[in-house]
Amino acid sequence: MGWITPLGHDIASAWPRLLGGESAVGAVTRYDASSFATNFAAEVRGFDLGAHLPGALAARHAQAGIGTQMALAAAAQAWREAGLGEAGERPVGAEPRRIGMYLGGGEGSLDYESFWATNISGWDAGERQVDSVAWARSAYERMSAVRELEQEPNAALSHLASVFGCRGPAFNCMTACAAGTQSIGEASELIRRGDADVMLAGGAHSMIHPLGMTGFIRLTAMSTRRDDPQGASRPFDQTRDGFVMGEGAGIVILERLEHAEARGATPIAELAGYGSSADAFRITDMQPEGRGAVAAMLGALGQAGIDPGEPRGDGRAPVDYISAHGTGTKENDSIETKAIKSIFGTQAPRVPISSIKSMMGHLIQAAGVVECMTCVQAIRTGMLPPTMNLHQPDPELDLDYIPNTARDLRESGGVDVCLSNSFGFGGQNDTVVVRRFV
Repeated sequence: MGWITPLGHDIASAWPRLLGGESAVGAVTRYDASSFATNFAAEVRGFDLGAHLPGALAARHAQAGIGTQMALAAAAQAWREAGLGEAGERPVGAEPRRIGMYLGGGEGSLDYESFWATNISGWDAGERQVDSVAWARSAYERMSAVRELEQEPNAALSHLASVFGCRGPAFNCMTACAAGTQSIGEASELIRRGDADVMLAGGAHSMIHPLGMTGFIRLTAMSTRRDDPQGASRPFDQTRDGFVMGEGAGIVILERLEHAEARGATPIAELAGYGSSADAFRITDMQPEGRGAVAAMLGALGQAGIDPGEPRGDGRAPVDYISAHGTGTKENDSIETKAIKSIFGTQAPRVPISSIKSMMGHLIQAAGVVECMTCVQAIRTGMLPPTMNLHQPDPELDLDYIPNTARDLRESGGVDVCLSNSFGFGGQNDTVVVRRFV
């Protein structure tokens, strides 16, 4: 697996910072956000595609959007760790027609200066309407065909196929904040039914641009703590007032076990279960009782063969860790807590839960895959990342949210089973269960 996040451009550098509770949130530098109600975000800083791909290959994809470039870098890390070779070379030990992709690739950002200048040039003030001929003339002079194409959500899919030689099934979903998790779950189902041996799955997105930020501000979904950006994302805290925008990419390589073993690969975890549901309720609000979230979690736990209401044979809780969707909005955190209680019953208080969005913001379509990878890292290391900025507990949210300090489980049995939740605008809910490979 590989990721590009606001806290680091690879797992080795970002994981210690997550465990240390560091924040990647700061003032927006991509554009002048001084007049915005939310003028801060968790940006990926200092990213260079050339640090992840060979020089000529990086140059060939240099005009790709930032989300696509981060996806390429994350995929190169995952590809290498999986023993499939180097980016740009024929896959080692795998047939390209049996390598597929399922991404949650977000839309690219507009070429804002050209777009706005074109709109202004095309406006006929006397007639108070757009002069379409003048607009088209300006657009032809100012706009780049390549940049327009790179706005398409499938752009990352196309670039990845080219670089890694993937000629199998190819899908892209745009299910908002649930997309990264959905991509992993649906990729696993493609393998289960025999359509592919290897799948690249994950997400990539950046909405740190004027329209992306404005939309969420108008929805009142983002924190407006301009005086305390690093403390703004406070999931499960009584004073929470919205999420903080982040950006990034994460890619995992999923593979049929027999195929991995035949080529000598070393699995790092098992994707044990996947569940997906729709709220069928409202575009911007979760179903108040968490029915959709419950359905997704039960689906994933059921596929993994886990009874959420019963402890395991060694007396431990049914799962060792839940990577919460945990956005820091009033609605999400309370409904997710309600759903967890509904499923786990008396076991719920025994299950540690945390939200890494408190440190790296909300990566939107990339959030789910990065949070799933956090579960894998918890299994690998026995360490659970904290929920930062949780200083005033909400009396209605009374579960174990790992407040402010990472938790070491290495001497109490380690981490074997994790659950990762993602709930998107529109009522899309996706959950995966990750288990230690033995």
